[in-house]
Amino acid sequence: MTALSFQVPPLFDYFATFLWALSGAIVGMHKRYDMAGVVVIALLAATGGSLLRDGLFLQQQPPVVTDAWYLPLILLAAIVVRFFRQRIAGMRLVDNLINLIDAVGVPAFAVVGMQLSLEAGLPAPGVVLIGMINGFGGGFLRDIAVGNTPAVLKPGRFNLSAGFLACVLFVVLEVYLHVSATVAAWIIIGLFFIIRALAVRYDWQTQPVLPPVENP
Repeated sequence: MTALSFQVPPLFDYFATFLWALSGAIVGMHKRYDMAGVVVIALLAATGGSLLRDGLFLQQQPPVVTDAWYLPLILLAAIVVRFFRQRIAGMRLVDNLINLIDAVGVPAFAVVGMQLSLEAGLPAPGVVLIGMINGFGGGFLRDIAVGNTPAVLKPGRFNLSAGFLACVLFVVLEVYLHVSATVAAWIIIGLFFIIRALAVRYDWQTQPVLPPVENP
């Protein structure tokens, strides 16, 4: 990426990677997987978005194989879950940290994916698609791998819809209004965070297209 592009701070990148790996390792633990299985689910949760982005769409090496810190952090997350499984299983702090990282990390990494897509010359719809994949792909792959319906597809607190709105807004700001990438990135990170915070505060929920059948 160019020097004028938005850059995710390395420490935040590593911290987000560790927490997303921790979330995957916890899911694998609750599924009663062995240590190898827990590591695989942690890997998918932490790097799934970039693996899909780079492997399927942009045909380049993903950060997990080019950055020496990714795999050790993912292994560390799995080891932490293995040795502190009884405490972590019921820790609300871990859930809160992961939710906080999601609120900032999803739009931040979506921006990274969109910038790479713009540099590759993709049209605006493709840029938005890759932004969504980069932001939500890890959780999507994690849930599919363990046999669950991906959480982002379920009715909830405007997660996927807020991400889509943020990605579209980024493209409009940078491509059509020529706002600098860094300014546009912080605008959509703030927007996504505010929507998530308001949804939690006021319990805003999306609804299923087909309402559940009521028992007579």
